[in-house]
Amino acid sequence: MTGIAKSAEELALIETAKRVLPGGTFGNFGADIVIREGLGGRVKDVSGNEFIDYLLGSGPMFIGHNHPAVTEAVLRQVPLGTTFFTNNEHGIRLAEAIVAAVPCAEQVRFVSTGSEADLYAMRLARAYRKRPKIVKFEGGYHGMSDWGLMSLAPRRLANFPEAVPDSPGIPDAIRAEVLVAPFNDVEAAVRLIEARQDEIGGVIMEPFQRLIPPKPGFLQAVREVTARLGIPLIFDEVVTGFRFAYGGAQALYGVTPDICTLGKIVGGGFPLAAVAGRADIMAHFDKALVGEDGFLTQIGTLSGNPVAAVAGLATLEVLRTPGTYEAVTATGQGLMDGLAALIAEAGIPAQILGEPVLFDVVYAEGDMRDYRALLRQDTAMQKHVNGVLRQQGILKGDSKYYLSTAHTAADIAQTLDAFRTALRTLPAARRVA
Repeated sequence: MTGIAKSAEELALIETAKRVLPGGTFGNFGADIVIREGLGGRVKDVSGNEFIDYLLGSGPMFIGHNHPAVTEAVLRQVPLGTTFFTNNEHGIRLAEAIVAAVPCAEQVRFVSTGSEADLYAMRLARAYRKRPKIVKFEGGYHGMSDWGLMSLAPRRLANFPEAVPDSPGIPDAIRAEVLVAPFNDVEAAVRLIEARQDEIGGVIMEPFQRLIPPKPGFLQAVREVTARLGIPLIFDEVVTGFRFAYGGAQALYGVTPDICTLGKIVGGGFPLAAVAGRADIMAHFDKALVGEDGFLTQIGTLSGNPVAAVAGLATLEVLRTPGTYEAVTATGQGLMDGLAALIAEAGIPAQILGEPVLFDVVYAEGDMRDYRALLRQDTAMQKHVNGVLRQQGILKGDSKYYLSTAHTAADIAQTLDAFRTALRTLPAARRVA
């Protein structure tokens, strides 16, 4: 594919979206594309253009679009009912599967979105610890709550541990309740937690922060200091859960938190997320165990929805097939290696950052250890290359290749051809001498 033509139908939909949606979008992705269908590792827009899909719905479609096992499970459930607001057998069995898979999970509470899961996880930690403040790491994404939107992508760089709100509408008082540390800096993290231990309700972190892997010993150091001081450690595994390994990043990296949040893959493409953790901490969701003063109210109309639960169960069953993770890791590693070779051949100041199932090209050199290091990247070059990739039939987010079990060797070859084309369009001034 050397160009993307838009049909009259898609152009009309885009114009309608601009009229009825703020910014012409759902708030997630650009307004210039309307997807109609997906199958395996590919999607088609309303105009019929086909794309290799590395967006994957922002990650949930880890086993590909319209996987027959998931589709069949959903179609069996829909005639039996789509929501009940009571316990249902599929939600119970999904909770059982999560407890069996995830190292920190002794009990599970379902919600509908990752943002909800992160919000409740932070509230749960504060309820258990009876302290008001949350420690997070600059550049870490923990959903859309007021607490989560602190120092995700600050427009000004503050002195640690000052928090910077990422959105208007957040009360100033919230800033004082969030303490911010640099990711991958053991000394700074331990010093902050020890110094403010009497105020801290919990520490939340992505064990793999956006694209940045943890440096050796970093997760272990944060785990050690929080365990020693009795402060709940939360791993936000909405992205990494069931992606990096069947037990998530905590299984891959060998570090077990007290609480974790899950989403995306665990719902099989439907709105479902979860808070999971130690039974003594999760007890705060049970008034009979903790009493009125310790009880954390959590109600959600669609929490544990049976359709989402059967989709999640079917997805996890596929992921338990022997060799699944080895195969998708090999596919992703092949794409990473191919992209790195093309970068070297073209003399572009860039590098591959991430893990084989989730990574991107970062247009900068040097150690990408934290959010501030990533600010050195050439975002204009990144935007240009991504735009050419789209014209070549490659759909990805601004930053991230999400790999799926459905991506094939042919997909990888086509992607590398498209990336080679994109690099050739860069002006010579962008290249390393």
